[in-house]
Amino acid sequence: MSSPLHLQSFRDSSPAGAPGMKRSRFTYRHIQQLAASSTSCPLRVIAHLDLDCFYAQVEMVRLGIPDDKPVAVQQWQGLIAVNYPARSFGIGRHCNVSEAKKLCPDLIHQHVATWREGDSKWDYHPDAAANMATHKVSLDPYRLESRKILAIIKEELPPHLQKVEKASIDEVFMDLSAQVHTILLERFPELANPPPYDDPTEMLPMPSITALDWQADALVDLPDENAELEDPDWDDVAILIGSEIVRNVRIAIKTKLGYTCSAGVACNKLLSKLGSAYRKPNQQTVLRNRSVQHFLSDFKFTKMRNLGGKLGEQISQIYHTDTVKDLLSASVEQLKSKLGDDTGVWVYNTVRGIDTSEVNPRVQIKSMLSAKSFRPSIASFEQALRWLRIFAADIFSRLVEEGVLENKRRPKTINLHHRHGTQTRSRQGPIPQGRKLDEESLLELARNLLSQIVSEGQVWPCSNLSLSVGGFEDGVTGNMGIGAFLLKGEEAQASKTGAGTATVDSEIEIRPAQKRRRLDNGGIERFFAKKELSHGANSGLGSDDMAISGQSGQRLGSPKEEVKSGEPAGSKGVGKGDEVYNGKSESEPGPIITLTCSRCNASLDSSEELQSHQDWHFAKELHEQERVSQTFVNQPSASSSRAGNQKSTGTTPKRQGRPKKVERGQSKLKFG
Repeated sequence: MSSPLHLQSFRDSSPAGAPGMKRSRFTYRHIQQLAASSTSCPLRVIAHLDLDCFYAQVEMVRLGIPDDKPVAVQQWQGLIAVNYPARSFGIGRHCNVSEAKKLCPDLIHQHVATWREGDSKWDYHPDAAANMATHKVSLDPYRLESRKILAIIKEELPPHLQKVEKASIDEVFMDLSAQVHTILLERFPELANPPPYDDPTEMLPMPSITALDWQADALVDLPDENAELEDPDWDDVAILIGSEIVRNVRIAIKTKLGYTCSAGVACNKLLSKLGSAYRKPNQQTVLRNRSVQHFLSDFKFTKMRNLGGKLGEQISQIYHTDTVKDLLSASVEQLKSKLGDDTGVWVYNTVRGIDTSEVNPRVQIKSMLSAKSFRPSIASFEQALRWLRIFAADIFSRLVEEGVLENKRRPKTINLHHRHGTQTRSRQGPIPQGRKLDEESLLELARNLLSQIVSEGQVWPCSNLSLSVGGFEDGVTGNMGIGAFLLKGEEAQASKTGAGTATVDSEIEIRPAQKRRRLDNGGIERFFAKKELSHGANSGLGSDDMAISGQSGQRLGSPKEEVKSGEPAGSKGVGKGDEVYNGKSESEPGPIITLTCSRCNASLDSSEELQSHQDWHFAKELHEQERVSQTFVNQPSASSSRAGNQKSTGTTPKRQGRPKKVERGQSKLKFG
């Protein structure tokens, strides 16, 4: 059997499920879970990218410093980032600049960018380290580069399959499960076949390969050397595909931006993060499922995520150890009894490398803060206002990352904290949601809060000032203001011109039915068809509801001088209730217009027929109303109904008075 590191073609497959073939430890259901990026899938593939000494790399690329030169990033007199050539001299972040220069006289130490008091933009100031009182640190250069890196990662992954979580300014998690599933089906088409007996719990056939090419990956060893001789299973193949994807992403970042990063590839976030720190710089570590326990056994659990603080210290004191190997002997019941149910179960799983946390493409922040401690203290409103301008610009640059320009997310509240001696005052106010949010609006809100604090008196000197925003919520997109429904300038003029030149035909088609104006000839004549137009004139529009006012009170489709039906085309004035002529001379044949009843959709050839037809509808409605009214009149009254009920129940109603006699000259009418 060939060695797992032997280079050969990725797959020369034999038919899956051949007689006598060894079965996999995984089922068809696990393949389905992989496609859905299920957190409980044992084939899951998670990667963690960690930029190598990121701040130092950003300055090296910006300044064009070769990779082999020792570089450190300075903040005031301390160091916040040290590259690997400088670390070889024993320089660490615990050193100050003077100590680092003694260890390495050739050390290049670049101060971070700063906001200078009164400036509206951060910059790299040569004198920043000596002017701490008038400068404030800005990390915007690193945020901007971090944004570029994240964009490249997303470009390298399929848009519909990627799940990318920005864990920090220089760390990214990637859930590659769905993409790995797609590649698995391409390389092993037999996995797309339905399971035997349509049972998803059926075991998969073993992969049709006997060796995997891990290339330059740092492969974590298995606990038993002989285990390397075993054929790979589907989890090994999935991890291998994931490592290929991560390698391509790292190459793209290096090619396009010049930054190197280390990576870890494993089955969950916990292990992939430990893997990325296992071999640095510029390497990637692959942690197979079979090597997890061997990998973790030599770890100190205090180095694991969320176990480096008070919880880790508490566990170390209880069990007198800080290694994962020694803590594995503690049962889950013991951990629950000493740490509580939830914490005990979590610790039990963590030391075994079990983590079902999801890669969250969008980790929502809750607040943003920009602050400055003053040495010496500031002593005037104008000084404080200059710093508030810097705070507002600093916060707004971070709001841009949260999508405030696209109205994706925006804060609801703004807070200002002011310290005078041992007394701290704070004010909070709402951020208007209906207007644009920018640096100036943030500054104006902060100015108002500062004025409220100053109005109380005894606020100077000020030793600390901080501005924060919070209460983030998703923005509403797609809404239009009232201006979007109004036409302005040329659009309004074009609309008027278009309305004045509209044709009668188009208006007949699109105009909704309106109430007809009552004509002067009231009475029963309104129920009958109108007489035909005299003198053989072209038929008009029918009724007044077909004439639509245009500019200056004109009716659309008619000349400026409206004409009465039956009058020649030069006559002026239209009497009330008269028909409207179509505006064409007798020598010009009028257009053939088909009219439609708005109630029953009946087609009519002329306006007179339409008028008569509408009058028929009107008369029919009156008839129905009269019939309904007569029905209510013939119904017995409530009092007679009560009397009938009393008679049927055996009770004696009050005696009715005798009917009046018919007077002379009158007679009774018989009905029915």
